[in-house]
Amino acid sequence: MTFMKSKDFQRPADKASAESEKKRAEELQARSREQADLTEEGNDATSGAQTSLSAIAANAPLSTSIPPVFTNTGSDFTANDPDDLHIPLRHRLSSKLLLMTILAVLIAEVIILAPSLANMRNQWLNAKHTMIATSSLLLLDANPDTTLELQIQDQLLRSTGAQSITVTRNGSSRVLAASPEAVQVDEYIDLTTATPLSDFWGALLTLTSGGNKTMQVSGPPDYSGTTVEFVMSDNALHNRLIKNSRIIAAISLLISLIAAALIYFIIHRLLLRPVGHMYENMFAFGQKPDDPTLIIDGSCRKDELGYAQNRLAQMQTHLQHLFQERKHLADLGLAVSKINHDMRNILASAQLMSDSLADTNDPVVQRFSPKLIRTLNRAITYSETVIAYGRTQEAVPVRQQRLLRPLIHEVEDMLVLPSDVQIAFRNMVPVDFEAYIDKEQMLRVLNNLCRNAVQAMGTYHRQPETEKCLTISAWRIGNTCYIAVADTGPGLPKKARDNLFTAFRGSTRSDGTGLGLVIAQELVRAHGGTIELRDDYKDGALFEIRIPDMPVYPPPFQRSQRNMV
Repeated sequence: MTFMKSKDFQRPADKASAESEKKRAEELQARSREQADLTEEGNDATSGAQTSLSAIAANAPLSTSIPPVFTNTGSDFTANDPDDLHIPLRHRLSSKLLLMTILAVLIAEVIILAPSLANMRNQWLNAKHTMIATSSLLLLDANPDTTLELQIQDQLLRSTGAQSITVTRNGSSRVLAASPEAVQVDEYIDLTTATPLSDFWGALLTLTSGGNKTMQVSGPPDYSGTTVEFVMSDNALHNRLIKNSRIIAAISLLISLIAAALIYFIIHRLLLRPVGHMYENMFAFGQKPDDPTLIIDGSCRKDELGYAQNRLAQMQTHLQHLFQERKHLADLGLAVSKINHDMRNILASAQLMSDSLADTNDPVVQRFSPKLIRTLNRAITYSETVIAYGRTQEAVPVRQQRLLRPLIHEVEDMLVLPSDVQIAFRNMVPVDFEAYIDKEQMLRVLNNLCRNAVQAMGTYHRQPETEKCLTISAWRIGNTCYIAVADTGPGLPKKARDNLFTAFRGSTRSDGTGLGLVIAQELVRAHGGTIELRDDYKDGALFEIRIPDMPVYPPPFQRSQRNMV
């Protein structure tokens, strides 16, 4: 929809205009009198914006512009509590590092212990098999066709620890020696097919549940093809593994302690001590940010800690400069707040005199009195704007899903377009477009942007003359809502761009405060969004607002099902 401002919006400098200005002046005067009666409250209110700065001027411990060391608002920490510097031993980084080093070395030793036990078991079985096979073959060669006497068998079994010995030669097996008791074999071990994994598993079983089991062991054949297998208890092997495991565990623990001490000493020198120094310095600087002696010294180290320490020194220097600047601004703000309050009273008195001038019949006075009244009104408005900005505390936005196009219509109705310039207003927002916003706050944002655009186009004359229009459009990309406010005015000069969202410095008009964009940015940020001036728009100025949509969560039942999957 496009419309032009009609004559209803024209305000000629005639008698009617003077009367309207007079009425408005009376309202401002009444308001000034009420505030003058409450001088003390007025002083407090006007200095509301300077609360944190006044705290600096009153030698407060910290400026609110500089964050405290601890920002946790819970009961565990309070900002800059001296007790927080003394961290319990169990919570210190050095204690955790020492414990983690010991655990890491112990885990490494346990990993090394597994193949050691497997190799120990394999060597013990091979040595036992070699001894039994050598003794058995010697006796077999001495008595090839006769059975060994019981005394010799018993002596062979006692010397080897076996319960039975069987020799296989040329395809025939012969029990060389056997105990009279019946033996039930619990485990079969073939040394010719053993693997590292089977050796480890066998060693683990023997170590954990061995000592009372009987095992049958067979080994590789000798040069003549003769094989020997024997049956014996695993008690001796179990005891050997237990003994060696204890020795290895003791050595591992000793190595862990020595390695942990060495590693801890090295890391403490390289890492923990510099970090502790930086921590103590940051705590002390947070207590007295105005003390230049507390700025940390730069480091000559070329690693990450050296760069971090140098950056910390730069940051502390910058914060100290900001601290001093805010302190000066605090003193200045207190003075300005008092001067501003008195200035309103002076302007109110001047307005009373201008009202009496408006009632005279002198044509010269009649011609200049409306201009004088408007000038005084602008001065009063400027003063009130400064005070309002200082004490304004924006509420948390109450965001709801709303149609955006009707909101743009409200902005259109609120605009006051200049009577001598034709400016078209274009609402390009789709009819069904919705945004997750606070209606009142977004109305203020768009109204500030549109009012600035209208003021810029009202004083701009382009050659050749082209249509001046203000366009508001909206679209959505993903879960982000985009709102664009574009005009065909002169754009913003470099100075205004550099101080775009800075109070009292970002205005392009001599009588402007630059607070409109500052307030708009605060409100947009409260929505979790951003506002920026697009540099790629060359036909004027285009402000782009980005507002995130409302997050959508699945119902609890669906969430539980998804977690189960």
